[in-house]
Amino acid sequence: MAAENVSRDRSDAGNSMEKMEMGAAHLEHQAIPGLLSDDDARFLSEFTEEQRKRVIRKVDLRVVPMLLFLYLVAYLDKTNIGNAKIEGLTKDLGMDGSQYNIAVSIFFIPYVLAEVPSNMLLNKFKRPSYYIGMLVVAWGIVMTCTGFVKNFSGLVAVRFFLGLAEAGFFPGAILLISKWYMPNETQSRIALLYTSAATGGGFSGLLAFAIAKMDSIGGLEGWRWIFIIEGLMTVIMGVLCFLILADSPALASRWLTVDEIRYLELRQFARQIHSPRDFREKRFDWSALRSVALDWKMYLLILANWSNAVPNYAMKFTMPTIVKSMGFTSAHAQLMTIPPYFCGALAAYVLSLFADRSSRRMPFIVGPQVCVIAAFAILFAKAGDIKDNIALCYFGVCLACAGMYPIFPGVNAWNIANTAPAVKRAISIGYLVCAGNIGGVIGSYIYIEKEAPRYPTGFGNSLAFASAGMAAALTLAFLLWKVNKRDGMMSEEEVREKYTEEELERMGDKSPLFKYSL
Repeated sequence: MAAENVSRDRSDAGNSMEKMEMGAAHLEHQAIPGLLSDDDARFLSEFTEEQRKRVIRKVDLRVVPMLLFLYLVAYLDKTNIGNAKIEGLTKDLGMDGSQYNIAVSIFFIPYVLAEVPSNMLLNKFKRPSYYIGMLVVAWGIVMTCTGFVKNFSGLVAVRFFLGLAEAGFFPGAILLISKWYMPNETQSRIALLYTSAATGGGFSGLLAFAIAKMDSIGGLEGWRWIFIIEGLMTVIMGVLCFLILADSPALASRWLTVDEIRYLELRQFARQIHSPRDFREKRFDWSALRSVALDWKMYLLILANWSNAVPNYAMKFTMPTIVKSMGFTSAHAQLMTIPPYFCGALAAYVLSLFADRSSRRMPFIVGPQVCVIAAFAILFAKAGDIKDNIALCYFGVCLACAGMYPIFPGVNAWNIANTAPAVKRAISIGYLVCAGNIGGVIGSYIYIEKEAPRYPTGFGNSLAFASAGMAAALTLAFLLWKVNKRDGMMSEEEVREKYTEEELERMGDKSPLFKYSL
């Protein structure tokens, strides 16, 4: 709808600038006003703050809850193998410690490889809800089948297909958020999504505790029922995707007014530095993929992301075992995993609110990284005598979760704010999540069973990755500040005299007109 109203006439630039800046004062990046007609700029300037809050509230109530519940079931299905382990999975399937690590890590091979192609494919769907719904139903069926495996080989096979089916959901969910919200609104929404993982961590222990009571029903062990019940729940959520999940403002006429749709579309268009193209028409944009792969910012973001991914994935699969090593029974260990995840959820959401309000990312990534470093320093030093340091080590686990969970939303919001055009942003989201999940492969192997309860490899590597990630975040902020300072020495008129519109379009976020968020 917005595209039909947009004038490409550059002669309107001078008249539009003041109006555009008034209507988009809350945007993280100021728009290039020449892309808007006078009518569009006037519409944005006259759209009141009260109207904006009303439409964003509508979007929040329609878009976020469904994504939150979907990620909750995704998290449960990804990590419930840790709960099943202490209920007897490895013993019943005759597995040793290294085979369990293999079963955990095999999930990440297709998961990592399929994320970027999946996000590129998602953009070919006019209704992303159909694509995501198919993925959710598929992995729900695979999860249910996990409850019937007979041996190690069968477990490896279902974990592989689970990773393949789940791969597209999380980058797809972040892509949907980036299309509904502006950059300075994204981190709190991604944090809500990601805190469902933290909530899911606590809920998974409680749910596993309850489901394991079904031991012997139908001749099946309790750990099998964990997979079966949670898999069936996932299939139901997948069916609901087709009915409930919101696709785009243009397809939301049942619950948004015409003016609200126009506002949501125009404000996205207004932050472009050139006229965006509809890249759904292309099969794959290899030039955009190459641009992402060669972008130096991505690799510093990946290192920052690994400060969460490696220790977090490792902790997800091992936390019940760590807590059990403190002297708790299996049932109590499941329940004692709840408070650390609650700490993670609370920290991620609260810090994301401050980050979005300030439109700054680095401080709200580095602060949590300091907590992660402190937490694993405690565990590395004291876990060898964990039964005499239960309170301190349990505090370390809680502090680790409180530090890890805010990092992922911050890194992804930073990426969204600093990547253009839209096609590159879509690919970069998948690329960052994909590379981050390589950390899941690493994390799958760092907790070695024979090293329990001290786990020097696990705690030591977590400490090292957190430290490297903090250095990467600080370096990225400094380099982006230098680029902004350099580009700020040229006025917009000088930039447009030096470069053609086509050259600026090819540059994307490397254009001198693009201002990086710090």
